[in-house]
Amino acid sequence: MLTEPEIPLFNLVICISKALDLISPVLVNHHYQVAYIAYNLGVELGLETRQLNELAIAGAMHDVGALSLREKMNIMAFEMKNPHPHAFQGYHLLKMFEPFSELAAYVQYHHVPWDGGNGAAFQGRPVPLESQILHLADRTAVLLNRQTEVLGQVRRICERIEGKSGEVFMPRMVDAFRNLSKKEYFWLDAVNPHLDQILLQKLGTEGVKLNLERLLSFNQMICRIIDFRSHFTATHSGGVAAVAEELARLIGFSERDCRLMRIAGYLHDLGKLAVPTEILEKPAKLSEEEFNVIRCHTYHTYHILKDIAALDPINDWASHHHERLNGAGYPFHLEGDNLSLGARIMAVADVFTALTEDRPYRKGMAGETALAELQRMAENQALDHNIVSLLNLHLVEINALRIASQTASHAEYRQFDVIAKSYNGDQGNSSTRAI
Repeated sequence: MLTEPEIPLFNLVICISKALDLISPVLVNHHYQVAYIAYNLGVELGLETRQLNELAIAGAMHDVGALSLREKMNIMAFEMKNPHPHAFQGYHLLKMFEPFSELAAYVQYHHVPWDGGNGAAFQGRPVPLESQILHLADRTAVLLNRQTEVLGQVRRICERIEGKSGEVFMPRMVDAFRNLSKKEYFWLDAVNPHLDQILLQKLGTEGVKLNLERLLSFNQMICRIIDFRSHFTATHSGGVAAVAEELARLIGFSERDCRLMRIAGYLHDLGKLAVPTEILEKPAKLSEEEFNVIRCHTYHTYHILKDIAALDPINDWASHHHERLNGAGYPFHLEGDNLSLGARIMAVADVFTALTEDRPYRKGMAGETALAELQRMAENQALDHNIVSLLNLHLVEINALRIASQTASHAEYRQFDVIAKSYNGDQGNSSTRAI
């Protein structure tokens, strides 16, 4: 019997933060570094524990709105044009989870320059102090050179930051940074390869713990972060979650386990955050190298989630959805009895949903046509024959649930896409060069 999860929110945030930085070696630990620097600046400024926790979470997820590899690489430059679109997109993604409604605003304004005090507001709205902290933390992180010893970089970084006091950064923030920069441990921590553990020691047992309801809500937000990177994947995880949950219910899973199955559906493509959208949206046949990048995503999902023991069943069901009963799947080549019932359900749900969706290289199949393909895979001992037969028996109602879930996801994506285009258009172009 699976027990009710009680998972510290920050432990989950750390997992997502890791996923966000997998897309390029240049980005490794960037979100951790921003969270760490921002937290310590907050301590230096005397913020309360609640503010420090929210600041660390905002830092750990500050670039969730950068949807493509090109965007992510652009914002790693100390000076860049149009810095606001990804910040505003991140705001709209994070606020989908109600406990993040306040800290989402920190992310929304984290590239607003101080501009002699004019940066206290942006487009007629007040900019939180936490946004100014994130701004300085983010720009400090991008100045860190991974190739050289860190203490020898301190003078250069400080000169760069202090040179922007009053213009780009709030002077009060620069004063706090100056005091912090004198402490060697701060810099050594910032480049420590185990920075995630340092952050967890500070925050892992503090703040909000997620029960099943909150866990479901949190991972619905993560589902949107995963899927909204491309209009071809915008509804995928929601469809998989709906199909997998209903199959689990029909097989006889408990109500609680069915909800865990839905969460696993939301997270099954978490590792695709490491896959550039340029690959996801490629209309032509993928190169061998590009296909190999895709094939890594379930491996990443497994390792992102494995450090949270309470998520073990979810991780099993989610990260093994490309394994096959005949051992021909990937990445672990599990087979037969080594594949749990939940993982077999997820595999069927994923294939069925994928076949019925439009992709860059083909139109989606009708439900009956997709089912015929699943039956062929079951005959070849790739998919579980009993689960495919159950899908066949309840095809109409399961397909209706998939369509309803994906229709709702599509409506959310359309709204998000309109907002994103407005920021990348008029509002994005209205901003001058910033850092």
